[in-house]
Amino acid sequence: MSRSGTIDAAANQKTNLLKTFWFAGLTTMLIWALVGFNGGLQDFLQVVTLTVLEITFSADNAVVNCRLLRNMSHFWQSMFMTVGIVIAVFVVRFALPIFIVMMTAGLGFSDVLQMALNDPLRYAEELHSAAPLIDAFGGTFLVMIGVAFFLDHEKDVHWFAWLERRLAPLGRYDNITIFLMIGVALALCATAPSELRLPIVVASVSGIFLHLSLDLFGSIVESDDSEEDDDSTNSNAKTLGTLASIVMFLRLELVDASFSFDGVVGAFAITTSVVLIFAGLGAGAMWVRSMTVYLLRAGTLAKFKYLESGAMWAIFVLGVTMLVALYDVELPEWFTGSIGLVMISSAIVSSTISARNK
Repeated sequence: MSRSGTIDAAANQKTNLLKTFWFAGLTTMLIWALVGFNGGLQDFLQVVTLTVLEITFSADNAVVNCRLLRNMSHFWQSMFMTVGIVIAVFVVRFALPIFIVMMTAGLGFSDVLQMALNDPLRYAEELHSAAPLIDAFGGTFLVMIGVAFFLDHEKDVHWFAWLERRLAPLGRYDNITIFLMIGVALALCATAPSELRLPIVVASVSGIFLHLSLDLFGSIVESDDSEEDDDSTNSNAKTLGTLASIVMFLRLELVDASFSFDGVVGAFAITTSVVLIFAGLGAGAMWVRSMTVYLLRAGTLAKFKYLESGAMWAIFVLGVTMLVALYDVELPEWFTGSIGLVMISSAIVSSTISARNK
């Protein structure tokens, strides 16, 4: 490539970066400024820490989101960056924890909201007491995503080749993923603490059910789309495409929620202020969303062939750590937080080495 071509490519890349990240950057600066102005230096530093941790520890989430988002239309990619941000910030990182405490503590929404704002220590305790349900649901859901990915007999790219080549052919057997995950739920039923056994099993089965529901509905939509007659109306085809996109959009939001559960609970180790947690994690969530779109537009998954596998291994390991936590095995925060970043970085390095050796 000529020097002028290189300069043009660099300029285009800088332009794409600005187009993709300007909103997240501007919003983050405003959030940090408001927190610093109203709360002082300590609150400012806590929010900055939460934002940086959310961005750093969600690299695998961005890659997985990119994998799902690449098959969606530009309209739904825009929805991911608009409506999806509202869901990620206000629903997942603020409203959802409140609803979880409502269910576990038997309180009304207004009571829990008042507790969160006026008695954050008690709110943190209630949320931590709900951690087993969160871990059972989120852990099962994430593990099932990972298992379904690796038990795919059509999968031809293998990062850990010695293992993945042996796992992929098992996907030829019908319902093997369901069989394994039901086995996990039964194991939880047999070994979980007796006082939490029923809620944990219900949460785990709910994770399985939700994953299967999305797969089933997606298959129905795809089947209807493939069987549609050539002379069908454009509006009907558009409706079917919309249904498929809705299913994919819901899957995206559920994956994001599963990734975020432990982050919301763990954020109380930095501060007990719900407002600061909401501000810091919300700002980080916008960066993760922008990162997803940038990876998509840059064609990153195509450039690094092992990147998708790295993200799926990160999902699987995170899901396992959530399930292990049910047995009071508390892994260090640095491990659970950095495992995704390590997996993604390793996959990029492996992809680069593989491309050079061709």
